[in-house]
Amino acid sequence: MSQFSVADARVVVVGAGRSGIAAARLLAGRGARVTLSEAGREVAGSGLLADQGIEIEVGGHRADTLGAADLIVSSPGVSPRLPEIAAARRRGIPVISEVELAARWLRGRLVAVTGTKGKSTTVVVTARMLEAGGRHAVVGGNIGVALSSQVETSRPEVVHVVEVSSFQLELTETFRPWIAVCLNLSPDHLDRHASFEEYAGAKARVFANQTPDDAMVINADDPDVLRIARAGRARALRFAVETRLAEGVQVTAGGIAQRSAGGEKCLVPMSAVRVPGRHLLGDIAAAAAVGTLAGVDAGAMTRAVQSFTGLEHTLELVREIDGVRFVNDSKATNVVAARAAVECFGAGVVVILGGRFKGGRFEDLRAALASRDASVVAIGEARRQVRRALEADVAVHEAGTMDEAVQSAAALARPGGAVLLAPACASLDMFRDYAARGVAFRNAVAALAASGWSPERGRGREQARDRGREQ
Repeated sequence: MSQFSVADARVVVVGAGRSGIAAARLLAGRGARVTLSEAGREVAGSGLLADQGIEIEVGGHRADTLGAADLIVSSPGVSPRLPEIAAARRRGIPVISEVELAARWLRGRLVAVTGTKGKSTTVVVTARMLEAGGRHAVVGGNIGVALSSQVETSRPEVVHVVEVSSFQLELTETFRPWIAVCLNLSPDHLDRHASFEEYAGAKARVFANQTPDDAMVINADDPDVLRIARAGRARALRFAVETRLAEGVQVTAGGIAQRSAGGEKCLVPMSAVRVPGRHLLGDIAAAAAVGTLAGVDAGAMTRAVQSFTGLEHTLELVREIDGVRFVNDSKATNVVAARAAVECFGAGVVVILGGRFKGGRFEDLRAALASRDASVVAIGEARRQVRRALEADVAVHEAGTMDEAVQSAAALARPGGAVLLAPACASLDMFRDYAARGVAFRNAVAALAASGWSPERGRGREQARDRGREQ
């Protein structure tokens, strides 16, 4: 545990979301004089925070408050380019992220998982493998509870398996995982990062403070991951779905295996995998790589994978109605994740796309959609962009609400087909977060089922609407 101290220091926490509140409480408990600054008009649990001596400022971030701080802790949702933060940094006031703060006080080991897609699945499967292998593992960071909430119960025997985003990593200074995992890299969050290179540079910080005593798990299928890992000093263990490895963790026809000069050892048989999608095999392979580094045996890995049937909002089967499957992949918040989701389905899939655009190219979805004779229902701020990018090859419809989108998609669905929510966008134009978007999809599907909808009735209604438009 670090000797880092905030006793009697003036600390401003910027952003009163889950991470910010956890950081504020941790700091107050460590003797800091804490101000929690929130752009909104209210803070959840403000009475309890005030009881801890935490001062709360709402309605915007005040330059004079930040300028008087000894330390600023920024929540992931707050950009370092915020003028008040940028001004404080120019004055020499240190600005760190919440995970950086928490990691300075952790006593347990840290496994940090980053990448553009697949982080949550990898974190959960990794933790289950460690637990099955006799380790005490806890999940945190961008999934589950904030890392700051785990500090007071952290012990040397605990392994903290943490999902870390580029937003959390870009303000790290000493953050040093025992095992750092980078799953993949593709353009994302370009509404906040100035370029793909800046985004990749933030991800690369997961390796920055590691030493040869640490380890990195890297995706041999992704040249950008291999590129940013070259500067790392930790020993590397590669995993791959497509690339054939002489050494590393490999997805094979029979399952997930570890290859070395001594031969091949099966870690997880394919019969144990209960989640759809080839891309999720890569996440499980990454988790297995962490497991091998942590000394988890193949039997424990297999038991963990057998018990894992997927996460909420990740290729989640919501319901099947008269042979049409309705699948919620609201966590597919970028183009690459959406394409991987589409590739899990066959001909006639209907995809609900759109939301708040954050970079990438919708055109990259054309081949996967067109080859499946797919239809698209576009929603949110990006719906016109979706139409412009895809309509030359794919039928694109628009909807104003999630209920309308589900109804329109259902009317387009074929018996034996699927309706897939894979937005390729952030959710904040219409919803609080991706989870709220996924819940709205579930609710819309439930309402559809309650209405007595069937593919035949849906097509009849759609044809009637089309006749009305023609008249």
